[in-house]
Amino acid sequence: MPLVPLKPVLDAARRHGYAQGAFNVNAVCQAKAAIEVHEMFRSPAILQGADLANAFMGGRADFANGTVEDKIRGAKNIGDAVKLYGEHSPVPVVLHLDHGRDMESVKAAIAGGYTSVMIDGSSLPFEENKELTREVVKYAHARGVSVEGELGVLAGVEDHVFAASSTYTNPLSAVEFVRDTGVDALAISYGTMHGASKGKNVKLRREIPIAIRECLAHEDLDCALVSHGSSTVPQYIVREINELGGQIGEAHGIPVAELLEAIPAGINKINVDTDIRLAVTRNMRELFEREPELKESSLAGVWQLLDEKREQFDPRAFLPPVYDLVMYGTVADEAQEKLVAAIEAGVKEAVGTLIVQFGSYGKAPLVEIATLDEMAERYAKEGR
Repeated sequence: MPLVPLKPVLDAARRHGYAQGAFNVNAVCQAKAAIEVHEMFRSPAILQGADLANAFMGGRADFANGTVEDKIRGAKNIGDAVKLYGEHSPVPVVLHLDHGRDMESVKAAIAGGYTSVMIDGSSLPFEENKELTREVVKYAHARGVSVEGELGVLAGVEDHVFAASSTYTNPLSAVEFVRDTGVDALAISYGTMHGASKGKNVKLRREIPIAIRECLAHEDLDCALVSHGSSTVPQYIVREINELGGQIGEAHGIPVAELLEAIPAGINKINVDTDIRLAVTRNMRELFEREPELKESSLAGVWQLLDEKREQFDPRAFLPPVYDLVMYGTVADEAQEKLVAAIEAGVKEAVGTLIVQFGSYGKAPLVEIATLDEMAERYAKEGR
């Protein structure tokens, strides 16, 4: 089936009481693996490309400084990969822009084939956030593309997103924001954090999504709630990376039990990035440990970066020497085939575990499929 917008997938999660994981990918082989593991579990799939991931996929190793041209090129590369493996998938597949910075980022993503976009105006004053989000909704809904906004500030670091402390989402402000913008989903701040160092034994403030959900229902507003910064940071993977020469310090995620209790409190979409980064990096280190001769192969540059950047766990720090593999899925030789297999296995391990824990396995048939054209007609009739 063609790639689908976000809204029907989250509508199913809300109706049937489970959460939909949303997983960030940064290479063609990661997109392939993420789709395959969703197919294995018969789960709907939300693949995410962050704004700066588009710059990376556009060939920009220093992706924090990516230009609009880099992002346009990268969005098309991600879009082409997800279409290649997702358009004929038996499960519905969404390609969602994570943390879009501005209208240019949104337009680049939609032109590249994204079926859903997130615009992050959370650092702006409330009225400016509303205005930016409303502008994105108008542009995206006319094309059948779903929109996620954000209200409240999460502490931590993820790509260009940084905040030293959290500002929790006010339920009454959330109602005004949803009513005035028409967003399909709203990312809220209720105790999660970006990055790998969230602190031990994090407790989520479930009363916040509960209050927001009740307030939205009272005003008859239709909007899913999203949990950003929700990686679980499996401690066994952190230990294994360090045993293989990595130097990751204090790294703790959101306890799975806390996330599971947030689902009946109203959370419908749970964003995960760090868990995948960790599993892929562990597998890359393990590959060179198991087959040291690969250090002298076409992967020599990858190994050099792994060895130099021991404190890093983001695979984007190590993969620029094999950029054709990253951007286009071009595998030059047997050594690169082994690297692809290691990356894909890491993605499947991290994603498959959370598909089961979040409860989306077997739920693909519950999604009422709508194409972008059908969603555009629906939005127009609803005046959104």
